[in-house]
Amino acid sequence: MPDEPTAAVRYKEIMGRARKSADDLREWERRRGDELKSLIAAAEQRVEQLSDRETAVREQAHRLWRMALDNVKRLSWLDPGEPPSPSALAKSRYLDHYLDEVRTAYRALSEAADTLSWRNRR
Repeated sequence: MPDEPTAAVRYKEIMGRARKSADDLREWERRRGDELKSLIAAAEQRVEQLSDRETAVREQAHRLWRMALDNVKRLSWLDPGEPPSPSALAKSRYLDHYLDEVRTAYRALSEAADTLSWRNRR
């Protein structure tokens, strides 16, 4: 039995391992905290960028609507109605595609309004 460690030695080993585990856990928590702070900062920056993009798109859509109204005002028999509201179903990844569709529709409307105005002048 003399080769077996005494209870005091085993206790010290256990306490040393417990301290090391606690230190390792604290270090992991610190690293994870830093990682999460970095991820949060990146997410906040992305939200800000998307918010700026949303504002720009709203302004562009409003500008296209006003320009379309100017074209339609020449047609006394057409009531343009209320301006469109943003769609909750729209996907942000298709935003450029949606804007292209709006521009194409605006061009078609402008051409049609010009054609109808020209016919009314005759």
